[in-house]
Amino acid sequence: MSDPRIIKKYPNRRLYDTAISSYITLEDVKRLVLDRAEFRVVDARSNDDITRSILLQIISEQEEQGNPIFTTEVLAHIIRFYGDTLQGMMGNYLEKSLQAFVDQQHLMRDQLRNIIGANPLTMISDLAEHNLAIWQKMNERLYKQSLEGPLAPRTDTDTTKPESKG
Repeated sequence: MSDPRIIKKYPNRRLYDTAISSYITLEDVKRLVLDRAEFRVVDARSNDDITRSILLQIISEQEEQGNPIFTTEVLAHIIRFYGDTLQGMMGNYLEKSLQAFVDQQHLMRDQLRNIIGANPLTMISDLAEHNLAIWQKMNERLYKQSLEGPLAPRTDTDTTKPESKG
């Protein structure tokens, strides 16, 4: 595997792609994400990795363009997790949930390609119901796993009090 592409962000807020020796825009960075290219964005002065910040900026711009993924309530829930004892588990849970969703999306596309001769509306409806059931089972499993993490109560300890003498 090759080293990730390096994009430098300068104080004037311009992004410089070292792989093509040219300035690029956030739209170009978005294209790299869509193309599944490996890259890192670093601050040109400090060399700090600021990739997450740039990705959040892209998400923010996409959310403002009219068809948002995140509702106000979802964003409020996410904000409330910061500082909570379960904050670390939440990131892992979201990552696994999104991966399960992406896997189901690929499965659905593959299944649709295999059944071109069938009634598309019926097939999509059946497939959606099937995928929803899988999605719900996956979320239930992830939730149970998160409860069984380091904060889960132990069930193998003896909770009976010793008899007092006296």
